[in-house]
Parts: sequence; C-alpha cells; structure tokens
Amino acid sequence: MKTIGLLGGMSWESTLSYYKSINEGVKKQLGGLNSAKICMYSVNFEEIEKLQHLGRWDEAAKILSDAAVCIEKGGADFLLICTNTMHKVVPVIESNITIPILHIADATAEQLLSQGIKKVGLLGTCFTMEQDFYKGRLTDKFGIDVVIPEEDDRMKVHDIIYQELCRGEIKEKSRTVYTQVIDKLREQGAEAVILGCTEIALLIQQQHTDVPLFDTTVIHSDAAVREAIA
Repeated sequence: MKTIGLLGGMSWESTLSYYKSINEGVKKQLGGLNSAKICMYSVNFEEIEKLQHLGRWDEAAKILSDAAVCIEKGGADFLLICTNTMHKVVPVIESNITIPILHIADATAEQLLSQGIKKVGLLGTCFTMEQDFYKGRLTDKFGIDVVIPEEDDRMKVHDIIYQELCRGEIKEKSRTVYTQVIDKLREQGAEAVILGCTEIALLIQQQHTDVPLFDTTVIHSDAAVREAIA
C-alpha cells in the first residue's frame, strides 16, 4: 500500500473528514483491520486565511511548499492538498517536491464526466469561484462548462464558509441560503453542482436538494484510496 500525504488544516474540520473518509475507504476495499498509511502535515489556518485575503499568495505558497517537503521526507508516495482554494498554488508546490500531487479538480472532473455531466455549477470561496485556476482547469482540460452564482450570492457563500463552516458552526438559515443558490445555478443550466470547498459538505448533503451534488472531499478521498491500493 502506498503512503498518502495529506496537507491539511485548511480548515481542520474538513481535514478530519478526509482522514475519516480515506480510512473508511481502505477498510471497505481491503477489510479486516486495514487502514490507510498516511503522512499528514496540518498548518495553522489563521496564517493562511490572512494571506489569502491580503492577496499574498506567494507567502501562502511558501508555507504550503515547506509543509509538502516535510510530507515527502516523511515517506509519502503522493500528495493531497486538503482544500480546493489552495490548489491555486499547486504549480509552486509541485516545483518544490518530487512526488505527484493528486489534483482535486481533476478527480472531480473525472467523476463528472463518468456520469455524463458537461455543465456544472460551482460553489466555493470567492477565490475558487471567480479565479481561473479551478474552473479554467475544468473547462480547458476536460471540456466542462462551469457556471457560478451572481456576485451577491458569491459573497454569501464565501462569508458562510469563513465565518461559520471553518469555525465548525452549522446553521439552518445558512443551509437555506445555499439551497437557494443551488436552485439558481440549476436555472442557469447546471446539471449538477460541485461543492468546491471542503467545508461545504458539513452544511449541505444530497438530502437537502434534488440537484445532484459532487462533494469534492469524498471524491478526492476516494481517488486517494484507489491510488494507494492500486
């Protein structure tokens, strides 16, 4: 079994979901007392969040690159970055390590295409929804058409992530906001919606909407399990 490298802590609440999902996946596949071989580095999200909102991505990339180097030295065979937003700095991290990065957008795109979905709504931080590092990859590499919420709704989605979900706060009124935004994305032609922030699935699950949801945390974790036991 390969050793999975997890670069987490962004936030720790969603990293916990990764750890649980990956170990459950290995147990399901291999049975018995089998669990995943994991080397994890968890950063202080307070530092990363401040750099994000100040636009100091180079400094954030340096922190994550240093952590990734430690993970590689710890014996990991490949790396998962346990957050959608910080995939913005994947090229910098890749330049500092020799092990491959299992990209969250690639794993998600492959799952979408396997179900015949070519137009999808994207929820996440404003960085993920508005910048090209994520939705551009889905379109350019996989031919998937991506739609995002209108500006006011993007801010609502973003603020709930940082002010509530990353702090472990789950509020029914925020779930209502998200389901309303999802309905609007469907009206824009989205066949499904990507939960493109690893905390969103703490708030929204499939039972809350009839629009198909793609939970990037689960998708990314499942891809890691397949790679680890291949």
